Amino acid sequence: MDNNMSMTPKGLKLMLAGLLVMIAGYILLMGGGSSDPNVFNYAMFDFRRLVAAPIVIVAGIVVIIVAIMKRPKSE
Repeated sequence: MDNNMSMTPKGLKLMLAGLLVMIAGYILLMGGGSSDPNVFNYAMFDFRRLVAAPIVIVAGIVVIIVAIMKRPKSE
């Protein structure tokens, strides 16, 4: 069977997983705003938004890069 596709089904699944991880990171970034613009809300500067969410987003980007760069096994 001659398969000339550069992306294998496993690579596509990895790419989808990376996209889902990135979406989870952006969900972690949400919130922390204030309904009153004159009131400062310290919730925007918590660990989740400053540390955890960017790490999750970068992890998703790494998974996508691995999915793109991974070579299919030659049989």
